[in-house]
Amino acid sequence: MTTDEIRGEAKGTAPAPLSVLDLVTVGAGHTATDALRTSVTLARQTEARGYHRYWVAEHHSMPGVASTSPAVILAHLSAHTTHIRLGSGGVMLPNHAPLVIAEQFGTLEAMAPGRIDLGLGRAPGTDGPTAAALRRTVTLHEGADDFPDQLAELTRFLDDDFPDGHPYRRIHAVPGPIQATSPGGVQSPHRPPIWLLGSSGFSARLAGTLGLPFAFAHHFSARNTIPALDLYRESFRPSAVLDAPYALIGVSALAADDEKEARRQVRAAALNMVRLRTGRPGLVPTPEEAEAYEFSVVEKDFIDSWNADVVHGGIDEVTTRLDDLQKRTGADELMLTTHAHNADLRLRSYELIADAYDLPRK
Repeated sequence: MTTDEIRGEAKGTAPAPLSVLDLVTVGAGHTATDALRTSVTLARQTEARGYHRYWVAEHHSMPGVASTSPAVILAHLSAHTTHIRLGSGGVMLPNHAPLVIAEQFGTLEAMAPGRIDLGLGRAPGTDGPTAAALRRTVTLHEGADDFPDQLAELTRFLDDDFPDGHPYRRIHAVPGPIQATSPGGVQSPHRPPIWLLGSSGFSARLAGTLGLPFAFAHHFSARNTIPALDLYRESFRPSAVLDAPYALIGVSALAADDEKEARRQVRAAALNMVRLRTGRPGLVPTPEEAEAYEFSVVEKDFIDSWNADVVHGGIDEVTTRLDDLQKRTGADELMLTTHAHNADLRLRSYELIADAYDLPRK
């Protein structure tokens, strides 16, 4: 693993490297199969247009989000792409045994050498009862003590370096470094770099202290973005992974040829979020359904606040706001996530942004 496997390069006139976060959203009237096919198309399209990396997120018990199994989806995407980096944004570490994650991402690394990122989150990616079902316990461990210990265990499995006397010293994540020490063994020089994800200061400080790259969820925690990035940079200690901080931010963005259509799609996505936040998760509604929906005063206040942080409209408005956001935050990379009921509009948005920044065609 090298710094080059973490740091991206800005292309064209973009203010920073541009990447993709895909939730594999499922719209009303469509199936999960449709959503996954769109993900393949989007991964191939953004690879061809110079986007740096493509991440999928782990969510559970949400009908409108089909990204419950990042490792499975990434394996599928690796078969349809050749050079774009692929990763998790992220795997929710407390939901899984560290050894299982090390095995899954070791397998992905074997499938796509030098292209895999392992982004880790501390939240469950779902509600409490679902998290309990995933973890087979009613006690959810997400505290300051548990996550660093889980992270340390996962890192040791990836590096195969438990010390002598440790109960896991003779347990090995395969594929992994143990294969290089076996008779006749040859091992890939690559190991998936670990990223820490966060929406507050906890992971920002931990990533800085450990010298790891950091990804902040600006797309749903915009008020905390600058404080978290400042904390990350202040806490940063050089490591074997990075000699200087490297932070990306997730940005909700939708560019359209018709700015009115962009606003219709964003309103529908906001209705979906209202339902999720009030315990009624469902498929992403159509714009027509959102237009007919009678928002309460409280719901209207919520969507106005939510949509204020969604970069959307015509391409000039979108690029102006992206430029300003990068300048204000100093983000080293912008990871765009696009929510729309219409899959073609999602694909078109990434193409419009690539064209506006003169990203190369491959």
